[in-house]
This record gives sequence, C-alpha cells and structure tokens, in this order.
Amino acid sequence: MSTQEKETSNSLYRQWQILSRLSTGKWLGTRELQETLEREGIDISLRTIQRDLNQIAQRFPIESNKTVPQGWRWRSDAPIQSLPHMTSSQAVTFMMVEEHLKHLLPPSLISEMNPWFDLAKRSLSTQNNVRQWINRVRIVPATQPVIPPLVERQAQQSIYEGLLQDKQIECIYRSRGHLGEEKSYILNPLGLVQKGAIIYLICTRLDKSDVQTFALHRFKSATVLDTRAMHPVDFDIDSYIDSGALGFRVDFSKPTENIELKLIMHEDDAQYFTESQLSKNQKVEALNDQLYQISAVVPFTSQLVWWLRSFGKKLVRIEPVEVFNAVHEVES
Repeated sequence: MSTQEKETSNSLYRQWQILSRLSTGKWLGTRELQETLEREGIDISLRTIQRDLNQIAQRFPIESNKTVPQGWRWRSDAPIQSLPHMTSSQAVTFMMVEEHLKHLLPPSLISEMNPWFDLAKRSLSTQNNVRQWINRVRIVPATQPVIPPLVERQAQQSIYEGLLQDKQIECIYRSRGHLGEEKSYILNPLGLVQKGAIIYLICTRLDKSDVQTFALHRFKSATVLDTRAMHPVDFDIDSYIDSGALGFRVDFSKPTENIELKLIMHEDDAQYFTESQLSKNQKVEALNDQLYQISAVVPFTSQLVWWLRSFGKKLVRIEPVEVFNAVHEVES
C-alpha cells in the first residue's frame, strides 16, 4: 500500500469513527469527540476533527450548532439509509442493553453508546416483527420486588469512572443502621455486582487487604484519585461470587464456609430440586415411598438461611445442626 493509499485509509477510518458517534438529538462537542477518540487510541487534533466534520457534512446530513467549540449531530430529517448500518439483531441487543444494563455502565461509556442506542431505535422503527421482541421480554425478580434505594449520582459516576480507569477512590461512606455513622476511606475498586435491587462495589481499603463489599446507595461522596488501584494478586470476581461472599456471612466473626447441606422432604417438594440444582454435586435420593433426601455442598450464608426459611414446614429435616439452628433461630 502506497503512502497516499495508507493516508486515505486512515482518514476514512477516522471519519467513520466520528460519524458513528453522532446522535440525532444531543449535540456532540468537538472536544468531547476528541476525548472519546483518544480513548479508542486515535490521536487527533481539534483542527483535524473540525476539518473531517466539514468534509463529512458535504456528503452526509449532519449539522453544526455554530457555537465555539462547535457541536454536531445528525439532522432530524436524516433518512435512515444515511446513518451507519445496524442489523436487526444488533439493534435488539442494543435496545436490551439500554433497558437492563445502562445503570451498570459508567457515564463516559454511556455517552459514547447513546448514538448507537438512538440508531437501534431508528433501525427498529420500520421492523414491526423484530421490535415486538422488546415488548414481549421481561425480567422478573425471584424474590419480593422492592424499590431500589436512591444512589448519590455524583458518587456513582466517580465510582464507575474509578473502576473503568483502574484508579483509587476517596469516599465518605455511611454505615448501615439507624445511626448511619459516616467514615472516610480510600478504596481500590475491583468490580461491581448487582444483587436484587442493590448494586455493590467490590473493593479493598487502603488500610486493609481483605476484599469487601460496599453498597452504592450508602456512598455520600466519592472522588477519583490519580493513583493506580492496587489489586490482590489472586483476586477473581467469579471465584469471589462463587465463594458465597455476596450471600453475606451468618457469623461476621468467621469467614464463609462450605457445608454439606442435607434436606429431607416429601417427593412432591423434592421435585423442585430435580429441575433447579443447588450445586453441580447435588444428589437426590429416595429414602422410602414418601421421603427424599437432597444433599449438596453450598456456602453457609445468611442468604441460604433466608431461602430455607421460605420452605416453612415442607422441610422435614435440615442438616448440619448449625444450619438447622440458624433457620429456626435456636441459640447454639
């Protein structure tokens, strides 16, 4: 490839990246566009961006708000054929991401994805059969639904950006309880997990090495620091979840332990466990014509205790004894 051909290829790629980030509603400033492209590894000056946009405007229905610095967007009357192409399957995926995962994405990524969300809506506007899929799929909580607690928006944005950039976070956090004592921490963000209506930050504190969970709605404030976050050498978010750490400990003076749980119940009730297993090593055994025993190795957490209580009198026996005592609130 000649030098001129290479320059043309780079220019086309750069202009396509610019074009794909414009939306039909919100104005996108040239400086914001520059920051977005730099995150994608495209080193570009404001002058070059402005020149590219002026060239693009000669061939595509985009418009400027004539301010300084300029903002750009697709014209409201731009035909769908002029916009970057998106297949119906891609459009459905983007629509479902916006509906169900948007609250788990940092603002900087959301602003980059907004043009794609907008394009997805426009792409599906003429495809009735595909658009109906969005109206026919819902996610329903398995437990009693509750209204999510209010999260301080600025703190949430800082936490997400700290996680995205792998930077430490300085915060003020309110402890659980009616007194709600506020403390200042420097945290190393490791991950986010949504459990029911609550989002948790998985992290370590600067003054402690053990991995902890902080509920997002208890952050009063948060600021991203310039210092790089420190990670435990062997930390893996999936292993952390599988350990039962997010099920919360029954005894906070002890780490979560795995136990061999044994439940005895009648055949009709045991049928549930043949469809939805407690673990991969679960066993279902017939003890006699009426009773069945379900055994599985699971983390001993307060979540397990609450779940077992929901069975009420259907559980004829629970082993080991410490689980029985926790379910029935017997002092050991």
